Amino acid sequence: MAKDKTPVTPAVRALRALGVSFIPRPYDYEDKGGTAVAARELGVDEHRVIKTLVFEDEAKNPVLVLMHGDRQVSTKTLGRTLGVRQVTACDQATVTRHTGYQVGGVSPFGTKRPLPVYVERGILALSSILINGGKRGFLVEIDPAELVRVLGAKAVEAAQS
Repeated sequence: MAKDKTPVTPAVRALRALGVSFIPRPYDYEDKGGTAVAARELGVDEHRVIKTLVFEDEAKNPVLVLMHGDRQVSTKTLGRTLGVRQVTACDQATVTRHTGYQVGGVSPFGTKRPLPVYVERGILALSSILINGGKRGFLVEIDPAELVRVLGAKAVEAAQS
């Protein structure tokens, strides 16, 4: 019997504990390559590769934002949606402090502590998505409905036009 090559990350543990069906999708990670490299390596549309981004409001309250790989977050729109004056992207050290993951390997599953999760509305309309599995070079393919079911993700429209 072949040995399972799925890395055992906090995200994978969380997915298994929550009963989320997923397909492991490892790929050759390139530093600063982002979702474009993941999409190329896995032969999928970058729109289906979802970024997990960490932002803070002016009171330093962290939130996770799930965005299409080929889109950017409008912090102005996100701030208005969240009802705060300002939202800024976190630096690498702050991302790790809030999530327990390093940049390039941030998953919304299995974070150090539960964080509010916001998902770009269009993501929920896709039949399946590829999202980080808690390690650089490792995505998991899941049904986007699981983001709402297990994370309580709230749909937003925060992509830049």
